[in-house]
Amino acid sequence: MIGRLVSRLFGKHAPAEIPDALWQETLARLPFLGWLSADGRQRLRALTTRFLDEKEFTATGGLELDDRMRLSIAVQGCLPILNLGLDWYAGWVGIVVYPAEFVIPRSIIDEDGVVHEYDEVASGEAWGGGPLLVSWQDVEMAGAGYNVVIHEFVHKLDMLNGEADGLPPLHPGMLPADWEAALSAAYDDFCERVDAGEDTTLDPYAAESPGEFFAVLAEAFFETPQMLHDEYPAVYAQLAAFFRLDPLAGRE
Repeated sequence: MIGRLVSRLFGKHAPAEIPDALWQETLARLPFLGWLSADGRQRLRALTTRFLDEKEFTATGGLELDDRMRLSIAVQGCLPILNLGLDWYAGWVGIVVYPAEFVIPRSIIDEDGVVHEYDEVASGEAWGGGPLLVSWQDVEMAGAGYNVVIHEFVHKLDMLNGEADGLPPLHPGMLPADWEAALSAAYDDFCERVDAGEDTTLDPYAAESPGEFFAVLAEAFFETPQMLHDEYPAVYAQLAAFFRLDPLAGRE
């Protein structure tokens, strides 16, 4: 029976319930979800089931995807939209999973108009209107303030109103000025600390750009919320308002 349910869940048929054993195993592997109430876990399960029915997973680099891997990515990807809804992930369907870090060809034009081409090693990538790419090796590293799935899925939210610039579409009642004031002040402070060689709790990669800062902040918000609240309480308050979640208070 479980085999049939898994086949239906991850196939092209109508959504089916996620098998209990598979669901419980996934939660056990993601202990940072422990703050969710029983109702929150049930709503996350229902949202994940719909997500799996709508999105398409593709493996590359010789990786063999199984249901455990798909479910792990889906659960983590759905956490940021638990109180927002699946429509926030509309407009794209593909999730490409690599076995480990992968290479992305890049090109930039300098101020003299010269094109420079290079290869960049990445653990994840979100394309506007296109697929989302993740390294399975990095997916399995979730749980200690580093979460490539949350990072890339939050980029998708950020891209809903243009480039991933750290300012996603805000809800009615949220003031862009308040958001920008909180995140800009924190970003300037963080960049100064990184430039000074400080060993920061947040990933130094967050200093790359405001868009990367927002994505790294989201990782911390869901995995190490107390640390984020202690360092940047105004940022924490803005993220809680945006995601409509408060991990510290256990409110979903």
